[in-house]
Amino acid sequence: MSDNANVLAAIEMLLEEIETVIKAVNSEGSAAFASGKHKQAEAALARVKAMTAFRDKVAALRSEWATLAPEAPARPAQRRRRRKKTARLRRGLRTPEAAYRRPILQALVEMGGKGEIGAVLDRVRVLMRDVLKPVDDEPLASNPKMPRWRNTAQWARNAMVQEGLLASDSPRGVWAITAAGRRWLVEHSDR
Repeated sequence: MSDNANVLAAIEMLLEEIETVIKAVNSEGSAAFASGKHKQAEAALARVKAMTAFRDKVAALRSEWATLAPEAPARPAQRRRRRKKTARLRRGLRTPEAAYRRPILQALVEMGGKGEIGAVLDRVRVLMRDVLKPVDDEPLASNPKMPRWRNTAQWARNAMVQEGLLASDSPRGVWAITAAGRRWLVEHSDR
């Protein structure tokens, strides 16, 4: 797969994850509205509008990238290594990224606020043993040594850093919870 195709695939994965989060926030808003919590429902609606606008920007960036980096024709003298074609995993089969949020934060709290990635992920795996689906244990097509759930957990970590729940300045290979992450965990402890 060319570098251009890799970027496009990453953008597609990002769009899928954004869509998953939008659906989750929509569900939260619907539940809040149904239970008469109108301020929470309004807040969820505002978040969905902002996320939808962001998704549209990412989709526009995908289109822009496609025009900036068109697929270059293969040079005849160069032999291209063929990658095994794998079917894309259907939406909804794997455990969504949002499901990793609480276990990651909980693992970090249990570990004193920070931990090396391997240890954190080992603890997350234990905490999610009843949540993960069989497909989550399958290896990625792009990296046969990495189970899908570990990759998804790392994407969840990136999103949590962007939201300020995890530290962005922790040493390489170390995940650390922030005060905002601790607050989030307390505020969402009833779920």
